[in-house]
Amino acid sequence: MPKVTFISAAGDSRTVEVEDGLSVMEAAIRHSVTGIDADCGGACACATCHVYIEPDWRARVGAPSPMEASMLEFAADRRENSRLACQVAMTDALDGLVVRTPETQG
Repeated sequence: MPKVTFISAAGDSRTVEVEDGLSVMEAAIRHSVTGIDADCGGACACATCHVYIEPDWRARVGAPSPMEASMLEFAADRRENSRLACQVAMTDALDGLVVRTPETQG
């Protein structure tokens, strides 16, 4: 099972296993990771699962779709490496992915 590591704005780190095909957001919710609100439940209709993809992972994760990029306009402190966790599906190719949560969501 692939793993993803969440690093909070305060620097706390937590690594969780994710079933192949589930989103990073679903992994966060299932493991009660703080910093991911996921108000829309993964429908790409809000920006409350905003994360920062660590630089070494950006190419493998890929760029946001036009719809996701539009929703990211609502994210607090959007950066070049911003993504919505609901739009990043975990696969074996992303095993070891590292994401950071922003100080605030929405």
